[in-house]
Amino acid sequence: MRFAFVEKHRNQLPVNRLCQIMNVSPRSYRAYRSRPMSRRQRKELIVLAHIREQFRLSLGSYALHGS
Repeated sequence: MRFAFVEKHRNQLPVNRLCQIMNVSPRSYRAYRSRPMSRRQRKELIVLAHIREQFRLSLGSYALHGS
């Protein structure tokens, strides 16, 4: 979660500062970035792709309720 925050905001602040804020080392952040995706992450991307494809095929008729 901490590394994801640094990754998301690295264009807004220097990575070293973000790492300091999130209490992680820049070295561990670089290691995180170089790791391959886990099996779970790959599976979630596939599911997300299927959801997006079904949404596209439905011409946007499926929508989140309560948003």
